[in-house]
Amino acid sequence: MSSESKRKILVTSALPYANGPIHLGHVLEAIQTDVYVRYQKSLGNECYFFCADDTHGTPIMLAARKEGISPEELIDRVRAEHYRDLSGFLVEYDNYYTTNSEENRILSEEIYLSLKGKGHIAEREIEQAYCDTDKMFLPDRFIKGTCPNCGTQDQYGDSCENCGATYSPKDLKDSHCSLCGTPPVSRNSKHIFFKLGDFESYLSNWVEKGSHVAEGVRKKLKEWFEAGLQDWDISRDGPYFGFKIPGETEKYFYVWLDAPIGYMASCLNYFKGDRKKFDSFWKDEKTEISHFIGKDILYFHTLFWPATLEGGGYRSPTQVHVHGFITVNGEKMSKSRGTFIKADGYLKHLDPEHLRFYLAGKLGPGMDDLDLSFDDYTAKVNSDFVGNFVNLVSRVATSILDKLDRTLGSLDSEGKKILDELRSSESKIREWYETRNYTRVMKECSRLGDIANKYVNDLAPWIQIKSDAEAARKTVTVALNAARILSIYLYPVLPKSGEKVYKILGLNKKPEFSDLASDLEKTKVSAYEMITKRVEEKSIQTMLEENTLETKSAQPATTSAAPKTEGVLEISIEDLSKVDLRVGKIIEAGPVEGADKLVQVKLDLGPLGTKNVFAGIKASYQPQDLLGLTIVAVANLKPRKMKFGVSEAMLLASGEGESLSLFVPHRGANPGDKLK
Repeated sequence: MSSESKRKILVTSALPYANGPIHLGHVLEAIQTDVYVRYQKSLGNECYFFCADDTHGTPIMLAARKEGISPEELIDRVRAEHYRDLSGFLVEYDNYYTTNSEENRILSEEIYLSLKGKGHIAEREIEQAYCDTDKMFLPDRFIKGTCPNCGTQDQYGDSCENCGATYSPKDLKDSHCSLCGTPPVSRNSKHIFFKLGDFESYLSNWVEKGSHVAEGVRKKLKEWFEAGLQDWDISRDGPYFGFKIPGETEKYFYVWLDAPIGYMASCLNYFKGDRKKFDSFWKDEKTEISHFIGKDILYFHTLFWPATLEGGGYRSPTQVHVHGFITVNGEKMSKSRGTFIKADGYLKHLDPEHLRFYLAGKLGPGMDDLDLSFDDYTAKVNSDFVGNFVNLVSRVATSILDKLDRTLGSLDSEGKKILDELRSSESKIREWYETRNYTRVMKECSRLGDIANKYVNDLAPWIQIKSDAEAARKTVTVALNAARILSIYLYPVLPKSGEKVYKILGLNKKPEFSDLASDLEKTKVSAYEMITKRVEEKSIQTMLEENTLETKSAQPATTSAAPKTEGVLEISIEDLSKVDLRVGKIIEAGPVEGADKLVQVKLDLGPLGTKNVFAGIKASYQPQDLLGLTIVAVANLKPRKMKFGVSEAMLLASGEGESLSLFVPHRGANPGDKLK
């Protein structure tokens, strides 16, 4: 590829927060990003992969305090652990940095002062919860209490996990500090706001024109535009671990202000402070900037971030790729069920390339959630990775080649026809990598592997060699050239295996798409090296068992510092008669985009018609498991407007979180029947 035609691409994945271990959700995104970067590099493009640990905020400060160390000591240790685990999955960063850096402080201050100088910053007094015991203002997630909407206890200060309602912390009943259990008091404090509405026209144009975001993302953003863009609170009161805001006293940048600027800081650090090289990406529209993120942080990366860049004098992203969540064996990752799988736990027992292969086979360009079924994982890896790709090499590169002086022969017309058929898929595979449609790549490579393996099976070189060594040599030559083509196609997904195939073929380099134009003939082949082995179910079970034991041993003996209730509230029979309990049948069920705890259902209530319900039950029930289920619901609940729509009833259940269980009538109950 000539230097004139080379693309310049800067790629990032979301920053892991430095307050917990890397788990398979992080790994999913890191692999998706790494595949894209490796593909671009295999084309010869100038492509960089930058990331960092997200290190600021109250949780970091409190976690360090609990361990008796400084926040800096905590984030340095966690960053090393994060990098170790992500690299263990063959994710190859050009720079993995930290948001607690001098580069990030300087850039954050520059961008903030630019926004302020252009009139995009406002100040106003707000009322906040303050803990007199801990001597600090409390973030929403550090306040707990009873939901003002449905009455569920032990809910966070910003939203209810049970009914999905959103509210202000001051609306919570029996609110208390989650750290010490004492009720907070209200105090006024000056806060600093970024006037996001100033950029509504710019953002609308950025969203609508070009391919900056996928159509599904565009539709979601339109809902936010219709609701109106609100000012964004970018300050926090001390004590706080983060960067101080210039010109202010005991005011710090909110973590979401400086976290994405961490992408820029990692870049500036890699280029050793060279602002000219830095600006060639962040100020030049001829280059490309691509962000890979999960759908839970969509708002920040497609509204706040482009607006911040525009106001700060930088260019907006070329593309923001948004993926869904990962579930394990059909369930949300759960510590109690042993499906919250940490990266180091997986790497201890299983091959990282097996997960890369499996996830790539399920990753498309959209925001659909992806399930890691270990039964399916075992079947796919053993049949398509080992049985198809690896088998093509191992069956001809061992004893047969030893009898042929480990030397390839020439390709005849039939062999060239097979290889040309494999090469004919190049344009499709390149297009699918470019659009992050990895599942299509993997299906096509599996199909091509079948073609090559059929050719070998039909000619059977292990039989040919007994009577015609040169015929066997031609068959082996075709097989290994086919394996080389497949290793090029699969290299972004399977870098280690691709390099092993090249080493066997005597090629001391990484596979590149430019290698497709040539064939290997009359060349010496090195000794066979095992590429990978089959998945053993015992290894999976051991990993899951260890994961469950580790989780249980880490669980505290006591649960909550919240004040205990003094007794059960008594009601009269008249009070009870006001509640209309009915049998309902779930006729539709689906996920709620942007809310990982909610499920939206359509409830058939017989003569009362169909009602829409948003229920916080996704920790225990997947939408597909709810269809046709007969349950009990409060039918006369006052409709409540949520940001996702209107909820018109409430499902009844016992338990909490992952142990929650819906009430199901015993027998003979029809939709609309009243409970007595």
